[in-house]
Amino acid sequence: MGKYFGTDGVRGVGAEDLSNELAYALGRFGAYVLTRDQKERRPRILVAKDTRISSDMLEASLSAGAMSVGVDVALGGVLPTPAVAFLVRDNGFDAGIVISASHNPFEFNGIKFFSSTGYKLPDEVEEEIEAYIDGEKTIEETFSHENLGRYISSDLLTRNYQKHLLEVLHDDLTGMKIALDCANGATSALAQEVFEFSGAQVHIIHHSPDGININDQCGSTHMEDLSEIVRSGEYDLGLAFDGDGDRCLAVDDTGEIVDGDRIMAIIGLQMKQNNLLKQDTIVATVMSNIGFRSFASQQGIHVLQAPVGDRYVLEEMLAGGYTLGGEQSGHLIFIDHSTTGDGMLTGLLLCEAVKKSGKPLSYWREEIPRYPQVIVNARVPEERKKSYLENEVIREAVERFENEFNQDGRVLIRPSGTEPLLRVMLEGKEEEVIRRKAQELAALMEEQLNE
Repeated sequence: MGKYFGTDGVRGVGAEDLSNELAYALGRFGAYVLTRDQKERRPRILVAKDTRISSDMLEASLSAGAMSVGVDVALGGVLPTPAVAFLVRDNGFDAGIVISASHNPFEFNGIKFFSSTGYKLPDEVEEEIEAYIDGEKTIEETFSHENLGRYISSDLLTRNYQKHLLEVLHDDLTGMKIALDCANGATSALAQEVFEFSGAQVHIIHHSPDGININDQCGSTHMEDLSEIVRSGEYDLGLAFDGDGDRCLAVDDTGEIVDGDRIMAIIGLQMKQNNLLKQDTIVATVMSNIGFRSFASQQGIHVLQAPVGDRYVLEEMLAGGYTLGGEQSGHLIFIDHSTTGDGMLTGLLLCEAVKKSGKPLSYWREEIPRYPQVIVNARVPEERKKSYLENEVIREAVERFENEFNQDGRVLIRPSGTEPLLRVMLEGKEEEVIRRKAQELAALMEEQLNE
């Protein structure tokens, strides 16, 4: 991670860490780096946002920065992150910028960039933008009052994205009754119309953003309301999106939560049956559940494991030519249709797969086992958190636990990217057993590494 850029763009508290000055600098230098090679016409970028209160302010500062280097700005308004990724490529923009902090509370905000191809930026490009912000590099060109950028029309962008989503479906969703939770976020004004156009009967909740209620006890991080709605209303299923619309989790017809692993398995099986799952492979992460991997294997589907983070999933997909990948969190990537996770696309494809199967989502939830996973944090010195296996006592304890589990469990240890912590994850059939073992291993690590 860089000085400003983290794992998914620049994040911080709006108007504080993520100030107007920083937004202006990101707009100016980000736009310059991403458009400086455009010589055939005036460069154009698309800027969109989610519904949090600081987004309007940051949009103005960021747009001003981009226009200061001669770049025209199309304001997309409130749009999901995946809409920007699609529209940049589909409409020939030179770059796209999304103002959003995804599933975080309203006081946080973020700025993330997309290249002209619709993909997030590689590390080296982010590092170059940071070098300009810090004055290590300077813009040699002069931009006078005659060649400043301006606002340009952004008509029909929303319609183009909605059309794209519906064109992905092979069959409509007529006859399905679906509940949607929009997290008071970027899908609030789009989701109902998209799913109704697909033929479904829709009930929508948490779709009235006021600037501060985004992700507030709703959406994919708080699914209690959605579960209650589905339980009481004879729905086929419910779908929950996060604040910027790049994730989707589900609840089945009994109101039980269906996570990203199970969603991937259901859609992946449908894709395999239609010869759309290239190399019969799904790219997941090291956090993917043993039960998911076991079900996939029984269906003749290979599961590759990437490090945690959608960028690593995408890298593995692009390197191997795979069509489906994702995370437990509901961040799924369908590379034939999108360059990043897309919550509404995921929801549509899940509904289609369930309808085609002729079985309720609760059947599939029970068919795809899920082993309990327990995570316990071990607080250790920052300088030791990446070298824990150099400690012989810890290494022997990990090996002993893994041998005890055999094929019915595992140990996974991940250093935190932001804190002096080791995240100790144990997975197995009996939750109380793995909880006790996880606590034991975490305590051992603290004892050994804090000496």
